[in-house]
Amino acid sequence: MTAAVLFISLVVLLILNVPVGIAIGLACVVTILSFGTLSELYVAQTLVTATDSFPIMAIPLFILAGDLMGAGGVSRRILAVANAFFGRITGGLAIVTVVVCMFFAAVSGSGPATVAAVGSMVVPTMLQAGYSKSFTLGLVAAAGSIGVIIPPSIPMVLYGVTTGTSITNIFLGGILPGMLIGLLLIAYVYYYSRKMGWRGTQESFDGAKTLRLMWDAKWALLNPIIILGGIYAGVFTPTEAAAVASVYAFVCGVFIHRELLPRDIFRTVARSCATTGTVMVILGCASTFARILTIERIPSSIADLILQFSLHPIVLLLIILLLLLLVGCVMDTTPAILVLAPILYPVVTSVGVDPVHFGIIMVVSLAIGFITPPLGINLFVAARIGNSSLGPVIQGVVPFVIVMILALVVIAYVPQLSLLPLTLFN
Repeated sequence: MTAAVLFISLVVLLILNVPVGIAIGLACVVTILSFGTLSELYVAQTLVTATDSFPIMAIPLFILAGDLMGAGGVSRRILAVANAFFGRITGGLAIVTVVVCMFFAAVSGSGPATVAAVGSMVVPTMLQAGYSKSFTLGLVAAAGSIGVIIPPSIPMVLYGVTTGTSITNIFLGGILPGMLIGLLLIAYVYYYSRKMGWRGTQESFDGAKTLRLMWDAKWALLNPIIILGGIYAGVFTPTEAAAVASVYAFVCGVFIHRELLPRDIFRTVARSCATTGTVMVILGCASTFARILTIERIPSSIADLILQFSLHPIVLLLIILLLLLLVGCVMDTTPAILVLAPILYPVVTSVGVDPVHFGIIMVVSLAIGFITPPLGINLFVAARIGNSSLGPVIQGVVPFVIVMILALVVIAYVPQLSLLPLTLFN
């Protein structure tokens, strides 16, 4: 009965279009008042204790770092270097878009932030070069979802905190899956561009010019090396790396590139605070939701129920993939991880799935939700950047969704992709 009241009230509130974080919190209040097993103050207490965590400090810091990098000229310099290497290939601008999104993913940790930072630069250029609006916006939305797959990644931090899995190990596990998705997107972009006759730039390769661009972008190119290298070398923790990334982005934007003006600093920090506030409300309420589930032993009951069917691990994993893809369509990544991870974690680990491997499966599955309606936040960001309605974006993103689902199947059933880096570094 507790589970029924908790989930039914949540669904009703979401149908009434109540903001996700508030809906989760109200569902917890309704459940507590209905059964009286916990104090009415429990929600307020958990809102504080759930966010009072050293690993969770990485979330606002990575959000701030991503916003500062976008405003401080980092993205533009990375784009110039990528264009120098890949711009002459068939579909060059589209390939450059994927490459830049992969690079920006290694410093931002956010899908929508990657779409906003990269899309604002490449969308006007691609449209002017003759690429169709639906293809351009669909590509930017899809490539931006890599922002949460290639580490550092905010959803990976949440999964690690929720399940007690090493965040550093999850970061390591995301490297090859993120690269695989990027390469598959590039392969499709090349095929489709060749079919449509979208050629690259006619300029011949200029080594001297490329070296100048690389020199100008040296601080931007060093960024992921410093952040990820510091984490994997044990110099600092993921949370400390987020702080380093924020300071590094600030120094680059203000003192080196000199593109981050005082008025831009306040506007950027304000935007980061607004995003952080939203995420923290969701985090606090979802933690209360998860704790009520745990107190009532609902995750273990669900795990026992599922395991009674004696499903083969391959079939069980397929069912979980379908569930995560469905949830990603209607729920944001943060609450989805916080609600579902405690439920699914004991199920998959009981059949021998590695916690790191499952974390990557969960993040990739929910990342696809960034580009699937009705929620699909990357779709809305891309539409806003392209001054378009959602129709062309959804039309253009369909083939990219198929490509990413194919990549997800490979990632799910070839665990070595996620676990090989752990073997090499540990």
